[in-house]
Amino acid sequence: MALKQNILIVGNGMVGHYCAEQLVAHGLNEQYAIHVFGSEHHLAYDRVHLSEYMTGQDPVPLTLHKDGFHDAHGLLLHLGKHVHAVNRAEKTIETDDGIFPYHTLILATGSYPFVPPIPGNTGTAGLVYRTFDDLDAIHAAATSAKHGVVIGGGLLGLEAANALRQLSLQTAVIEFAPHLMPAQLDAEGGEALKHRIEDLGITVLTNHATKEIIPGETAHHRLVFSDGSFLETDLVVFSAGIRPVDALGRACGLDIAPRGGIVIDNCCQTTDPSIFAIGECASWEGQVFGLVAPGYTMARTVAATLAGEEAAFTGADMSTKLKLLGVDVGSIGDARGAEPGSKNFRFIDEQTGSYRRLVVSEDGSRVTGAVLVGDNSYYDTISQYVQNSIKPPADPAALILPRGENAPLLGADALPDSATLCSCHNVTKGAVCAAIDGGCTDMSSLKQSTKACTGCGGCAGLLKSVFEAELQNRGISVDRSLCEHFSYTRQELYSLVRVHNIHTFQDLMDQHGNGGLGCDICKPAVGSILASAWNKPITDPLYIPLQDTNDTFMANMQKNGTYSVVPRIAGGEITPDKLIVLGQVAKKYALYTKITGGQRIDLFGAQLHQLPDIWSELLEAGFETGHAYGKSTRTVKSCVGSTWCRYGVQDSVGKALDLENRYKGLRAPHKLKFAVSGCTRECAEAQSKDVGVIATENGWNLYVCGNGGMRPRHAELFATDIDSETLLKYIDRFLMFYIRTADKLQRTSVWRENLEGGLSYLQDVIIHDSLGICDELEKQMQAVVDSYECEWKGVLTDEDKLKRFRTFVNDTRPDPAIHTLPEREQTRPADMPKERSVPTGPTEWTELCSERDLVPNSGVVAWYEGAQIALFWLPDGIPGNPGVGRVFAVDNHDPFSQANVIGRGLVGDLKGQPVVASPLYKQHFRLEDGVCLEDESKKLTVWKARLNNGKVEIKSELHSNTGHNTLMADA
Repeated sequence: MALKQNILIVGNGMVGHYCAEQLVAHGLNEQYAIHVFGSEHHLAYDRVHLSEYMTGQDPVPLTLHKDGFHDAHGLLLHLGKHVHAVNRAEKTIETDDGIFPYHTLILATGSYPFVPPIPGNTGTAGLVYRTFDDLDAIHAAATSAKHGVVIGGGLLGLEAANALRQLSLQTAVIEFAPHLMPAQLDAEGGEALKHRIEDLGITVLTNHATKEIIPGETAHHRLVFSDGSFLETDLVVFSAGIRPVDALGRACGLDIAPRGGIVIDNCCQTTDPSIFAIGECASWEGQVFGLVAPGYTMARTVAATLAGEEAAFTGADMSTKLKLLGVDVGSIGDARGAEPGSKNFRFIDEQTGSYRRLVVSEDGSRVTGAVLVGDNSYYDTISQYVQNSIKPPADPAALILPRGENAPLLGADALPDSATLCSCHNVTKGAVCAAIDGGCTDMSSLKQSTKACTGCGGCAGLLKSVFEAELQNRGISVDRSLCEHFSYTRQELYSLVRVHNIHTFQDLMDQHGNGGLGCDICKPAVGSILASAWNKPITDPLYIPLQDTNDTFMANMQKNGTYSVVPRIAGGEITPDKLIVLGQVAKKYALYTKITGGQRIDLFGAQLHQLPDIWSELLEAGFETGHAYGKSTRTVKSCVGSTWCRYGVQDSVGKALDLENRYKGLRAPHKLKFAVSGCTRECAEAQSKDVGVIATENGWNLYVCGNGGMRPRHAELFATDIDSETLLKYIDRFLMFYIRTADKLQRTSVWRENLEGGLSYLQDVIIHDSLGICDELEKQMQAVVDSYECEWKGVLTDEDKLKRFRTFVNDTRPDPAIHTLPEREQTRPADMPKERSVPTGPTEWTELCSERDLVPNSGVVAWYEGAQIALFWLPDGIPGNPGVGRVFAVDNHDPFSQANVIGRGLVGDLKGQPVVASPLYKQHFRLEDGVCLEDESKKLTVWKARLNNGKVEIKSELHSNTGHNTLMADA
């Protein structure tokens, strides 16, 4: 039998790996022996989301394929092997492992970060941001640093700045051009982005050329600029662009473009027909494409060509949608208006720092490009106008103006089948339709079938919209069930709870559920519904198993498993005596202290067992819970108003106090933020809140459905010059209508955008009572107001509830894994150690704690000889074996966050298997064997557990086939 001829891929980056997948998809692995050479020791990984590695330093979540991919398809992977030369005459390559012949050679060598020849750019003054190894070097340099600088204000430079910020460095960005992201943004967009980034505490210097780097006086290095000014820093990361890695092609005589890159034609062939080049090492018509989507298109072209199919690479859409340092940035088509005669529409919102520019053709018949800074919710619609030459609306500016009721919406039906939904994998609307016709009826199978939304992920919203619309067009019902346990939406469950007077999760499950324990989706949602409807304390034993850790312990869990304490400071008004108390408490318990944007004071770093003592002192001083932990009313921000300000026309502080004291404790689908401004100068920023109130000479103006967070939305003017009584009446009705009709975890801004009929419909319901429900809404709100109680006050007077606030139920010690470091005269969490010994536990049945220490359908943590053991008690059994109570014992250590928090996770079941959801990042672990459902390479140690004469006992049983302690069924 003749040996197969070789296809050799040089480069195991995103594009090289995708090319291997495409060769397999075309069956070429049956005809050829496919070898992949990668100079790095890692499997192919996702460079688009490289910054996520900096927070966890775990390469596994970024790996692009499952273990065994290459073996399963007969591909030979050579990791950590360099290719030194190509011999075109012999059709061989020279590698670390010797000589390999090829029938076809595919060069996917990518690019390298360009470091300008600035004197002094070595060591920690010459770092780059490109690979895992690069990020490891940055992380190591940051351990002894306070300041960091990134030279380069492009896409990758801002990602690098974010990485330095995540390492708690004071960060600066230096850009040679007049504005940030010069390749994607115009001057105004770059300036808007600069302001948004500076608001995060990052210094941005544009129009600065670094002349040399010399030793610093107050830091390790000094950057000297061409104008004579300087900046001192402890490390320097260069992100000044990329250069093609074209040395192999250059050395073997392939044509190289004047600006670098191996020259290719429309089939991605080089000047040697046996050699192809794809990705950032290739130059097509003088262009090198620095995004992953064009590289993927090239890979598809090569695979199709080798399979004998017709295919051509004809350029790429370089539109980008991403979030840089938490700021939405979008660039679409001819974003800078290079087409002759282009006309521009601009929208600038100085209050939120948002900027949008729309570019249309000279005759106004086509939208040709756009720039978006601050809000990418406009991206999908505009990109479809550009890509598919859809005629713009009569007033094109409406495409970028704040979305009111008349904003033009481009529905799925308006898109042609050729419309590209996912540019990474070239998935069109037609391909989605074909997948549906082929049997895909859920998003998971659609992604698997088409690969859509598995690249950068930016197409998720549009893909879902088109998918659901096309299902409905085919008469297929779209499953909007809350989860597998309830075949109802959140709105429908709320109505069932109200109509049938349901007060517990179990009653709702018995009457309207699908059986099972529930999960981390339905339990908190139902808990919120019950709290909104009946306002019973969330500390009620029946409600404890429904709450996420924040609500369970009435504090916000931080990344190391400690909590923040946020007492209510209504309207932002506080006495000197109370300020002193906060300082004394923070000092006594060594809590990090910070003033929030909502005019409150956060105290960070409290361990679980400290919370009751802290709150006891705060309540004694007259504070009460601030509900910062709940999906509820958070804050009512205010300016000083007419009491002090010479411009104020009403008492804004007094009104803020009225509102906060009325709506405090109100549970809702999502958090609620209010603000009251004493005049139209708007110092409280009321027009960026869920409920905003602005004083006028004749009363109050009411604004609703604003959002100043991740997706900013300008609040809409709802009613003008209304008196105080009418103001409260409208807010009562508005909030209860939102609670009644919104989806789970849906902010008022998103709820409003999805509300059929828009603002006028909402005004008809609330002001004109078009549905005849206003009296009912007001009574429901008044019932909530009348039944308010401080949740912490109820806990501190109940010994049974206080028992929950123990780090370990059988030991008084704090969590020994929690450490802090000094920073700016306060403390911050130390990095959690990456390495730890796996706990073993006793080899014989050993008493751990009392049965009375367990919490039904929830978790606690016990201590055993250095091991932290999370115990979960399911008194009614598990799906498939009801009525037989079970105790589960698993390691309390979360392998993703490295924090000891699993025992505070929410217990439920998924597909009949009992699981616990990590309270930090929501990964699910099976209680039976500890395996993570999202990543099977991550496992918790588990022990056998049982109840014996009122005692909880555990026993280790090590199974040789897994190497893990495995829980066996034992009554």
